[in-house]
Amino acid sequence: MKFPFAQQPDAQRARSWRWLVPVLLVLLFLAVLIWLPWQARQMEATERQEQLIADTLWVEQTLRFELARSEEALAGLGSDLASRPPSAQALQARFRQMFENGPELVRIVWYGADGTVRASHGLEPPGALPAPTRLAASVAIPSRRGRYSEAYGASEATPGLLDYYLPLYAGGKPAGSLVATYSLQVLLDETVPWWFAQDNALTLLDRDDRPVARRAAGGPGRGIYTHRRELDLPGALVVLSTDSVKRAPELLPNLLVGSVIVLALGLVLSLASLWRHISRTLAAERALRQQMAFRTAMENSLITGLRARDLEGRVTYVNRAFCEIVGLPAEELVGKKPPMPYWAPEVMLEYEERFRGVLSGNITPQFETVFQRPDGTRVPVLVYEAPLVDADGRQTGWMSSIQDITDRKRAEELNRQQQEKLETSARLATMGEMSSMLAHELNQPLAAISSYTVGALNVLERTGKSGDADDVKMAGMLRHALEQARQQAQRAGQIIRSVHEFVKKREPRREPVTIHSVVEGVRALIELQARQAGVTLRVELPPALPSVLADRVMLEQVLLNLTRNGIEAMVDTGLDQRVLRITAEHGTGSEDSTLSVSVIDRGHGIAPDVAAGLFSPFYSTKLDGMGMGLSICRTAIEFHGGTLTHAPNPGGGTIFTFTLPAQAASGALG
Repeated sequence: MKFPFAQQPDAQRARSWRWLVPVLLVLLFLAVLIWLPWQARQMEATERQEQLIADTLWVEQTLRFELARSEEALAGLGSDLASRPPSAQALQARFRQMFENGPELVRIVWYGADGTVRASHGLEPPGALPAPTRLAASVAIPSRRGRYSEAYGASEATPGLLDYYLPLYAGGKPAGSLVATYSLQVLLDETVPWWFAQDNALTLLDRDDRPVARRAAGGPGRGIYTHRRELDLPGALVVLSTDSVKRAPELLPNLLVGSVIVLALGLVLSLASLWRHISRTLAAERALRQQMAFRTAMENSLITGLRARDLEGRVTYVNRAFCEIVGLPAEELVGKKPPMPYWAPEVMLEYEERFRGVLSGNITPQFETVFQRPDGTRVPVLVYEAPLVDADGRQTGWMSSIQDITDRKRAEELNRQQQEKLETSARLATMGEMSSMLAHELNQPLAAISSYTVGALNVLERTGKSGDADDVKMAGMLRHALEQARQQAQRAGQIIRSVHEFVKKREPRREPVTIHSVVEGVRALIELQARQAGVTLRVELPPALPSVLADRVMLEQVLLNLTRNGIEAMVDTGLDQRVLRITAEHGTGSEDSTLSVSVIDRGHGIAPDVAAGLFSPFYSTKLDGMGMGLSICRTAIEFHGGTLTHAPNPGGGTIFTFTLPAQAASGALG
C-alpha cells in the first residue's frame, strides 16, 4: 500500500520527464538544424572541388590528344620528305590539310640537311631558330625523336608559342628537320569547350609559372576552387591551371536543405498557432454571417433591381427592388424561363428577339424597355446587361441591373410641356407688346375702307340721278375705290390672321417652307415695330433659295424675336443709321447643303461679359425682359438640326445668324 505522501514524488518525477523529453527533442532538432546546413555546405564544397579536378584532367587529356594527333601527322610527313619528297604543289596541299585539321598550327618549316629552308607554310620562317627551339633540337637530334621547346614569345599583348622539332633521317643519315609552331592561345580556345571556360578561368604556365595563354570567358577566377595539371609533353614543361569563378557555398547550399529548414520552421510555427485555429475558424464563420447579413441588407436597401439568369435564360436570383418594380414576389420569378410574366404584350416581339440574342451570346449592354405589373401598370425601365463570371473565369449566365425611370420619363414630359408653355408665353408676351401698335395700325386700313365706301355710295347716288356721259367715268372711279377698299380689307385680315396663328397653341409640324414665305408671313408685324421705332427695314433675299423642312410658326417666332431685339438695340442710334437688314445665303459643302439667315442691326452691340450668358434661360439685359427670347430661339433652331450664333457687325451693331439644313435642289423655291 502506498500512501499519498509517497506517491507525490513519483507524480512530480513523471511530470518532469513529460516536459523534459519534448525539450530534449526540440534541442536535438535545433542542433540538427544548425549542423545540417554546415555539413551540406562542406559536402557541396568538396563536390565542387572534385568536379573541378575531374574537368581539369579531362581538358588536359584533350589538349594532349590534340598535340599527339598533330605529332603523328608531322611524323608521317617527315617520313615522306626523307624517303621520297613530293612535289612542291603536293607538299603545300599537305601543309594546308594539316592547318585545316589543326587550327592551333601557325607555321610549318622544312629545313634541309644543310639547314636551309626548303618549304614552309603559315608565318614567315624566322632567320634563326629561337633559343628554346635550338635547345630542343640539341636533344632531339641525338635521340632521333621529336621534342617540344619551352614556350616563348609570351607578353601581355601576345600569347606564347610552342615549337615541335622533328629530326629527319634517310638511310641512317640526317636528312633535315621539320619545325611546327603552335599558338598556345588558339590551342586553348579551340580545345576547351565553352561551358567549361564559362565557369573556369584557364591559364597555361611555363616552367617559371609565367602565363603564356589565358581563357576566362566567365571572368577572373575567385581562388576558391583551383587545380594545376602538367601537360605530358616531351622536352617541355607546360602547366594547365584552372580557377573556378564560383563562390563558396552559401549557408543554405541547396533546395533540399532549405526545404528541410523551411518545413521545420513551419512545423514549429504550426505548433505555436494550432491553439488559435478553432478560435479563428469560429471568428471567420461569425464574420461570414455578418457579411451575408450586411450584403442582404445592402441589396434590400437598393432602389436598383438586380436579376441573375443562367445561360438558358432561367432566373436564378432577384432582389427586393426588382420584385417591387415588376410587382411579383421572388418565389414566382426564381427558376422561371421566358416568356416572363412581367413582359408587356406590346413589346413581346422585342423581348423574344432580345432573348434569342442572349442565348447566342450577343447582348445589348444598355437599353430601355417597358415592364408590366400584374395590375396592368406599365413601368418604363433602363436595363444594363453584363456577363456573370464565376471564380474560375467561366461565364455562368448574365447579370442585369434595372432602374425604374418612371420619374425621369415624367420629368421629361413635364419639361416638354413647360417648354411648349414657355414658347406660347413668349409669343403672347410679344403680341402683348404689339397690341397697342396693332390697335392704331388697324384703324388706318379700316378708316380707309370706310372713306372709300362712303365715297362709293356718294358716287352711286349721283350717278343714279344723272344719265349723262360722265356716268361711265364715275363708274370707273367707283371700281377703283372699291378695289382699294378690298386691298385694305385684305391687309387688315392678313394682320389679324398672323397674330392668330402666332399665338395659337399647336404641335410642331414640319413641312417644306421657304424663307421668302416665312419673312412675308411676319413682315407686316416687323414693319409695324420698325415704324414705331423709326427703323428702316431692308429685306435682301436672293431670288432662288432652297426650301427647308421646318415648322413655319417656330421660324416666324425666331425671326420676330431677332428683329425685335435688333430694333430695340438701335434706340440710341441716329435716325439715319437705324437700318435693320434681313439677308440669306445658300451654302453647299462636300456632304450637305445649308441655308443661313442673318438679322443685322446697327445698334450698341454685345459686350464680351454679356455674350457668355446670352443664350442662357432667364438671362436678360433689359429691365423688363424675361430672359427667355434668345434661349427659346436657340432651342427652336436646334430642334430643326441647325445652329444660332452671333457676331459683331463691322459697321457697328450685331449680326445674328441661324443656319438650317437645306433640302435638295429639286425642292428649292424662288
